[in-house]
Amino acid sequence: MGMNEKAEKRQANMRSCLQPMPKVLVSCRGLDGENNVLAVGYCANCSYDPPMVMVGIVPTRYSYKMIKESGVFVVNLVETDYKDAFDYLGSHSKRDEDKLAKMNIKLAEGKKVKAPILIDCPVNIECSVVDSIVTGSHELFIGKIEHVHAEARIVDKDGNVEYSKVNFL
Repeated sequence: MGMNEKAEKRQANMRSCLQPMPKVLVSCRGLDGENNVLAVGYCANCSYDPPMVMVGIVPTRYSYKMIKESGVFVVNLVETDYKDAFDYLGSHSKRDEDKLAKMNIKLAEGKKVKAPILIDCPVNIECSVVDSIVTGSHELFIGKIEHVHAEARIVDKDGNVEYSKVNFL
């Protein structure tokens, strides 16, 4: 195709049209101490000074109240070998069963926030909620990054995560 030639365009579906969407698992803990994990597609960096990320959660989700009340969450980046767990956690509610026990999800305590990290994920981003905004179907929680855990194999000598070494799902 030459510079001035244009491919034919047509109206496309507007729903979640920004692709590819990240595949992350958000872990959280209710005020009663109950842990949960949910798959989240609406997730992005939204500030580097201070470092912040946002996650979008549908208010009917079981985890929504936990994050709203506790004011913390952890974003866990997922590799291909965690696909079965990701798919299961994303398609089942803890409202109905103990999906964490069923999938043998290994948790550890966060260093800075009162929420669990997923040990088997290569990067865990601990966040405290600084703001939220309802955008329609989702509420976007803006999280100030409090601590980042990363497997030693993917961290360079300056402490930077080498994302090219992560086999993302």
